[in-house]
Amino acid sequence: METNVSLMGRLALAWQVLKDGAYAARLLAGLKKPEPVVAPPPPPALPPERVHASGLFVLGVLQREGRLVDFLQQEVAGFSDADVGAAARVVHAGCRKVLQQYVTVAPVLKEAEGDPVTVPAGFDAQRIRLTGSVAGQPPFRGALRHHGWVATEIKLPTVQESLDPRVLAPAEVELS
Repeated sequence: METNVSLMGRLALAWQVLKDGAYAARLLAGLKKPEPVVAPPPPPALPPERVHASGLFVLGVLQREGRLVDFLQQEVAGFSDADVGAAARVVHAGCRKVLQQYVTVAPVLKEAEGDPVTVPAGFDAQRIRLTGSVAGQPPFRGALRHHGWVATEIKLPTVQESLDPRVLAPAEVELS
């Protein structure tokens, strides 16, 4: 495209514009700056309790079924081992029920704890954590201390908008 148009070229263009209105309109449309594209505003950021509603739901169910939050908020140092053990049985039973209802878990490694295992090259560091004297390159040989857990199925319900997910357990008032 030529940047300097001669005088004769400009006169010819002017004559074309004067004699052809449609040409003038097309030329004018090409000279106009395009309308700026306005991006739609981003959706409003969700408050943290909505972003984490499913996690708060799980914590609320663990509280309702196993009194987990009550147990963790209680200072147990002053209680006897028997009292703590009795409370732990109730918490364990309720929390186990919730886990079985909403999440199916399986061991990461099938071997029994204490068995010798070989960790191959290219192992998944999210699934296997090496402890002890870690040196050199894989494969590593060691004893399985914990077989780990992986969720194989998750069955969490959708948290309704009308519920406040921050309420883990409502206050209970007994009327007389």
